[in-house]
Amino acid sequence: MPTMITDHTYRIARENTQAMIIDIQERLTPHLFDHEHIVNKAVTLIKGLQVLEVPIMLNEQYPKGLGETLPEIREVLKGDNAKTFEKVTFSACDNDDTWNHLAQQNRSVVLLFGAEAHVCVMQTALDLLDNGMQPVIIGDAVGSRHPYDKKQAIRRIRRAGGVISTVESILFELCRSSQDPAFKTISNLIK
Repeated sequence: MPTMITDHTYRIARENTQAMIIDIQERLTPHLFDHEHIVNKAVTLIKGLQVLEVPIMLNEQYPKGLGETLPEIREVLKGDNAKTFEKVTFSACDNDDTWNHLAQQNRSVVLLFGAEAHVCVMQTALDLLDNGMQPVIIGDAVGSRHPYDKKQAIRRIRRAGGVISTVESILFELCRSSQDPAFKTISNLIK
């Protein structure tokens, strides 16, 4: 069978991937549907991404009103991954500091997780698509107050060209092989 050549890749490669945590904050998160599950998944994802050396950026929506990022998220972030970008816009891409940091990473795939799926996560994903980047929504690590809002946001993002994944799926895809030095740690995180 001949090989087809396309200008689009469907596999997500570690060296072309960065991640963005959106608004997992003190006064917002407790109102999310199934918020404890979302926070646990986010913590697992952060730990795995750091083992894989995927850069992570942290965004906070108006921390004066919504509080800071949850301590359980902050505790697992290390080094440059703990750098925080404050925003008042719903899309993180509308914040100049955030956008400049994203662009400087020179990685076109952006994993998005946090809150709320139908507001800040969705608008950020749509702006990434508008700017030629590939958003990957980590479905089990995003939330909204109402499940229907999350469902519709995921549907719209997928239709626009975003990719939907899960914590376990993306970590193993970025790892690629059981021979990878990160595999054992990731495997233990998923258990």
